[in-house]
Amino acid sequence: MPAGSALISSGITTLKHKDPWAKGIEVKTKIGLIRVLTTKDENLLGAHGRLVESRFPELEVESRCIDDQPKGIYDENTSATALPKILRLGEEMERARMKAIVVSCADDPGVEGLRNVVKIPVIGAGSSCACLALSRGTRIGTLGIREGAPRVMKDILGEHLVAETRPEGVRTTLDLMTGEGKENALSAAEYLRKTGAVVIALACTGYTTIGIARDLERAVGIPVIDAVEAAGLFAWHLARGR
Repeated sequence: MPAGSALISSGITTLKHKDPWAKGIEVKTKIGLIRVLTTKDENLLGAHGRLVESRFPELEVESRCIDDQPKGIYDENTSATALPKILRLGEEMERARMKAIVVSCADDPGVEGLRNVVKIPVIGAGSSCACLALSRGTRIGTLGIREGAPRVMKDILGEHLVAETRPEGVRTTLDLMTGEGKENALSAAEYLRKTGAVVIALACTGYTTIGIARDLERAVGIPVIDAVEAAGLFAWHLARGR
């Protein structure tokens, strides 16, 4: 692995055995998860992988982050800078025999590029979130960290996208990790409900990091789709039997 990148297995012990049919041996499917926020904090790095593993126990997630982007992706420039780093990590994950790759960012940066260079499934958090939101309703509101939803989510939601917003004072993922950021996220979700949304799609994986989806659901009384959880669902489905 090149210097400057980081990896972590998200904490679930996997039993390994030469004979996968042996009685009592648990066999998990290993997938890779790419974080676009640079961090040396292993707990933070593994947060999204732990969520996926908790929802889909058949999966073992190895999380790696791109280098030199401590604020993650929050505009076109940071997205462009991240692309070659994401492609490199994805190719490493395929060589490590992982069965699928999740790009844990609602912009789906590098997803199409990776699909052109690797043979395993590549799942973007944003497109996964949008698709799953449409399974719950036809009037979708997005809650992100920019003025509008990521293009990939807009393209999927189309006329079903009825409102887009972000919490006041939030510009990067790091802003969500404050008490004020969480409080303002609750207010923004209520705005989406009042605007007519019957489902909220979280258009930034920073909301996964702070674990706010269920709190938002309880506060506003409508379904809230977590982008990483949605990506985990598709990863579980696509990686089975590979």
